[in-house]
Amino acid sequence: MVSKLKLLGIGTAASVIALGAAQAQDPVSLTIVSWGGAYTASQNRAYHEPYMAENPHVTIINDDGSANALAGLRAQSQANNVTWDLVDMLPSDAQLACDEGIIMEIDHDEMLAAGPDGTPASEDFLPGSLGECFIPQIVYSTVLTYRPGAFDADNQPDSIEALFDVENFPGQRALQDRPGTNLEWALYADGVDPDDIYDVLATPEGVDRAFAKLDTIKDHIIFWTEGAQAPQLLADGEVVFATGYNGRMFDAIEVEGMDAAIIWDGQVVEWDGWVIPAGGRNIDAVMEYVYWATDTQRLADQAKYISYGPARASSAELVGEHADLGIDMGPHMPTNPDNYFAPIVLDNDFWADYGDELRERFANWMLQ
Repeated sequence: MVSKLKLLGIGTAASVIALGAAQAQDPVSLTIVSWGGAYTASQNRAYHEPYMAENPHVTIINDDGSANALAGLRAQSQANNVTWDLVDMLPSDAQLACDEGIIMEIDHDEMLAAGPDGTPASEDFLPGSLGECFIPQIVYSTVLTYRPGAFDADNQPDSIEALFDVENFPGQRALQDRPGTNLEWALYADGVDPDDIYDVLATPEGVDRAFAKLDTIKDHIIFWTEGAQAPQLLADGEVVFATGYNGRMFDAIEVEGMDAAIIWDGQVVEWDGWVIPAGGRNIDAVMEYVYWATDTQRLADQAKYISYGPARASSAELVGEHADLGIDMGPHMPTNPDNYFAPIVLDNDFWADYGDELRERFANWMLQ
């Protein structure tokens, strides 16, 4: 007969094994979609690598597919085969995806960390940044950058008007192959006040006016698609001006040593952040990651590696020097007062309402 003591021992051992199995976390692989280049590198260092170090059962795989994220999400949803776990997306595209039900709605105060002093997430994230299905990470801007050596020392450009002045500033211009920023800058250079741009662009006459302005430089444009292409075109001397994300340009100038300068006039300021595909395979693991990666400290950490401002108010005071260069990151932020003198704040509601129509017209215009 087996003694009660032995039975107790067996039972206890079984309980320990069961407890260990319950506590063990199964390996999980998260595919996180972003923009590549310096931006993804900053996410790797601020978020992905530290998170994997703290959670060895998690493996993060980067996919540089954000430039076509909306189309990718639509295709995966239609095929009932959602392979992306978390996607870095612009707010206007996020709103469209949200309206279509292909990304999850977010209860910000329930799903996201409060500020260090207990301020709810809905009050700690910067005003206007949160979306129904959108979790902001950064404030960034699209800026105009130029090669100083392409022009005489006493004839250096300092405004968006210079982009459209091929007589005084000859040479090729690199523009992104999408209407956003290009149409805004066309109207701004044509004399429209930044506060009135979207009112004008919402009219047929305003759209015609913007395209007419772009026509003046049509023969001098090289279009880029991926963010890394803009600074590369400048570095290779193929263009004298290039539009691009301020963080990309900061990295090319300060880290890579590219001879270029940023024009902050008319910077188009916008948010960028996360959306969670509906029907994903790892929702619980994704939510744990997002809760951690969007807290006050983590958003401030990203500013150590790239010149994008954190989307939480409580993160601002934690922004300091670049982790590798040792330079103060404050002057390189889009929201620095010295840079924020004539911003165009991207209107995501406008692009949600008019984006499909304007993207189609812009695509046709590029082919003409």
